Amino acid sequence: MTAYSIIFPPKENQDMIDAFGSVAVTIMFLTYWLEPRSRWYVLAFAAGSALTAVYSGIVEAYPITVIESLWAMIALRRFVGRSRAETSAPVAA
Repeated sequence: MTAYSIIFPPKENQDMIDAFGSVAVTIMFLTYWLEPRSRWYVLAFAAGSALTAVYSGIVEAYPITVIESLWAMIALRRFVGRSRAETSAPVAA
């Protein structure tokens, strides 16, 4: 046992928590990159941001939790705005 492991004991299920965080950030990255293709990617980005906020709360990185929560809210607003714009646009025949 090292002094570090005595002061900071490993949390149970740390591997699963890290895997969850990696998946959440990967979802964010990919959907942000794909956003121009569809408004649904904007919604998926909001979900990825929310998942990242949950992950950062679990690992007690509270400033990141706040930032990711804000990103999720901003993305939801962008999704709603984009949905309204796409549904009210005239359809070309």
